[in-house]
Amino acid sequence: MKNLLISIIIPTRNSGKFLEKCLISIKNQTYRNIEIIVVDNDSTDKTKEISRKYTEFIFDKGPERSAQRNFGAFKSKGRYLLFIDSDMELSKNVVSECVGKINQDPNLRGLIIPEESVGEGFWTKCKALERSFYVGVDWIEAARFFQKKIFEEMTGYDEKQTGTEDYDLPQRVKEKYGENSIGRIKTFIFHNEGRLSLLRTLSKKFYYAKTLKVYSTKRINEEYFKKQANPLNRYVLYLSNPFKLFKEPLFGFGMLFMKTSEFFAGGAGYLLGKYS
Repeated sequence: MKNLLISIIIPTRNSGKFLEKCLISIKNQTYRNIEIIVVDNDSTDKTKEISRKYTEFIFDKGPERSAQRNFGAFKSKGRYLLFIDSDMELSKNVVSECVGKINQDPNLRGLIIPEESVGEGFWTKCKALERSFYVGVDWIEAARFFQKKIFEEMTGYDEKQTGTEDYDLPQRVKEKYGENSIGRIKTFIFHNEGRLSLLRTLSKKFYYAKTLKVYSTKRINEEYFKKQANPLNRYVLYLSNPFKLFKEPLFGFGMLFMKTSEFFAGGAGYLLGKYS
């Protein structure tokens, strides 16, 4: 097990602000046999310069994250693939726990890694509170660690999607190999939000929602989409633990306002993508 090569694939675009911390967290893994693959999309900052300090495997590909990930997987040599974003930092045991877990259970083809948002400022704390409700919720969390042979069998991520491809791929895996083919570990990935602004998070939701039509019209995604797109399901989830939600009322109400605004932004993006 210790000799298995793991390929960690990172799509980048002007990622210099957070990338070095991401790469350092990979170098600090207790599991050592790792190759780092950076797939850049025309960065104009120091993204490539930073990348060269940690890996020789740096490629150029676009136009979006799905294509970058698929290209990185094509270039990889690992038995397993871990896809992370450049603003993520791995706890030191993430890779070792993934490898151990997936080798213990022959039914597993992919793994979910829980996430925690970190950073500075009011809206970042609101986002961290929101994300804390999602740990263990299977219709919100998505797998990011896969057997390479399964990833290739599924033909990778759907390049017509941006954002929702995270959910689409595990759904295809579960359709063929069953619900138990996707498992989870307990060790966290930390998502560095920096100093999040409300405008930035709304713009992101609007942008990602423009390809929702591709995701939502696939038969295998229908049930997931109904749960994910229904705001009531989120509010029920948040209110299921009112003590956590309103332990610090300012952040609780701020999170609810942010999430409601995101639903409106996402709805506008979805309608634009559907009818344009």
